[in-house]
Amino acid sequence: MDCSNRLLQLKEEGMKSLFPAAPRIMVGMASCGVAAGAGEVWDSLRREVQKRKLDLMITKTGCIGICQHEPLVDIIMPGYSRVTYDRVKADKAPELLDGLVRGKFAKGMMARIDQEEFLLDDTRKRYASGKVPAALAGVVPYDRMPFYKKQQRIALRNCGFVDPENIAEYVAKGGYFSLAAALKKKSPEQVVAQVKNSKLRGRGGAGFPTGMKWELCRNAAGDGKYLICNADEGDPGAYMDRSILEGDPHSIIEGMIIGGFAVGARQGYIYVREEYPLAIERLELALGQARQAGFLGNNIFDSGFDFDIEINRGAGAFVCGEETALIQSIEGNWGEPKPRPPFPAISGLWGKPTVINNVETWANIPPIMSRGAKWFNGIGTAKSKGTKVFSLVGKVNNIGLVEVPMGVTLKEIVYEIGGGIPKGRKFKAVQTGGPSGGCIPQELINLPVDFDQLSKAGSIMGSGGMIVMDDRTCMVDVARYFLSFLEDESCGKCVPCRVGVRRMREMLDEIVAGRGDEGDLDYLREMAETIKDGSLCGLGKTAPNPVLATLRYFRNEYEAHIREKRCPAGVCKDLISYSIDQGKCTGCGACLKACPQDAITGSKKKPHRIKVEKCIKCGACFEVCVFDAVVT
Repeated sequence: MDCSNRLLQLKEEGMKSLFPAAPRIMVGMASCGVAAGAGEVWDSLRREVQKRKLDLMITKTGCIGICQHEPLVDIIMPGYSRVTYDRVKADKAPELLDGLVRGKFAKGMMARIDQEEFLLDDTRKRYASGKVPAALAGVVPYDRMPFYKKQQRIALRNCGFVDPENIAEYVAKGGYFSLAAALKKKSPEQVVAQVKNSKLRGRGGAGFPTGMKWELCRNAAGDGKYLICNADEGDPGAYMDRSILEGDPHSIIEGMIIGGFAVGARQGYIYVREEYPLAIERLELALGQARQAGFLGNNIFDSGFDFDIEINRGAGAFVCGEETALIQSIEGNWGEPKPRPPFPAISGLWGKPTVINNVETWANIPPIMSRGAKWFNGIGTAKSKGTKVFSLVGKVNNIGLVEVPMGVTLKEIVYEIGGGIPKGRKFKAVQTGGPSGGCIPQELINLPVDFDQLSKAGSIMGSGGMIVMDDRTCMVDVARYFLSFLEDESCGKCVPCRVGVRRMREMLDEIVAGRGDEGDLDYLREMAETIKDGSLCGLGKTAPNPVLATLRYFRNEYEAHIREKRCPAGVCKDLISYSIDQGKCTGCGACLKACPQDAITGSKKKPHRIKVEKCIKCGACFEVCVFDAVVT
């Protein structure tokens, strides 16, 4: 069977799977779901189905984004909308199946999905024809939930909606049709032009125009060109790439094959860190399925174009996220950056022209080829087109993965999508761009999020980590933490980064310990500028950003540490001592139970006290007190 007929056959199989004639149960089995107990839920459901000999499907799916509510279980019952249950425990399996046997839904539904978007086809297909059944009328539609209302899913289009281990479902959602059309109807130059006209910028951090990078590689002299997918996601709190690899691996594969055709490459590599075992497992399965279907390998779609992809496992070095260090690692060398120019598009892997894009960038390629450059160009801001995926973490109610059009404000992300700050505390800052990013303060909460606006504010887009901080966060300690991370991850090749970052961290150690002096802040700024100017690679050049941003917006906190020997947030142990405000304490006993040293005394419903000599300043009492009675 030729590839074209195989594509149509898979589409038919996939539609039967997505909209089954018998009930279907989908369990969110990305890493976030598994960590929350989805594996136990999966096992429990399978045991019950086998025990009862039920005629239904149980399949896996990826992360749909709302990680705070995992484990998630979706049920598709013919004739009804798809329904989602959140925070499902293993012992709820019998109840869910009891409802299916009776043709009813168990209580506790989080949301319903009336129709599914087929983004690549620009169509929607309803799970049930006609009106929403009365049994589901009171359940909120998925796309009206505050978490999803302002999102627009392009890179995440299939995550949580398809079984990532079933190529037929990917094809049913329009997968590999973009590849077929590119190979049959377009020249490589036309593909490059379409990506260039879309104005897609790389989602890995720097935001370099993707089409321009492809054009440079396409026009570079010599044979033996290469493609690389950078999946070495090392930012603390970031898991955008991992979720796409786990939930929709074929989108990366298809994007890379299209890219290979466009630039004239025959071999691609996916560089993924060893700490992502589930992503690697699903990638390997997807690559095997694509080869078996004839979409990967020799003479793809009878076009004469050959292309294959190999997985390269990284050891987890943060610096290997830098493209020249990543290339060194693939070549079997120590992962150290190299001077640029020449840039990889001209001389990269084994000295050959090489295109490197990250996971999210590759996931955007099939939609751009299918829907067109003008469609993608119509989303976002003047210089930042399309959408961006963020991992929203930290002090925010709805922790999860979000994809929003460029230009959405920080306030919309934190308060409307993220649900605001837990326990009603005040928003203080949001850190974007990973360890090399900056902290954006409360006064800039209405800042539109795009490459240029974040840069003006002293931060960067980065790969998409977004850490929310409340008023109990010490910004000096935050800067120190990120410098410590970057110091550990520096390859040590150049002096400004190797020595400078360590010296800055040592100065912050002194400040948080109450041993700083007035001249430290000017010295920190001067050293930061020197490191930015003199470092070899992007890691060193952006390493001072956390210090520069916190000095810019939170200088008063640095001064309080130095002049008053006080930590306003009550975080730095050497500068605080805890006590209990007798007027605010209700005697609830929460702090007494939380204290690991039995340093708190007091009777029920009477004000408590802290024995200073026994207190180790762990902050447990401070964290659990809902009356703000524990003070520093």
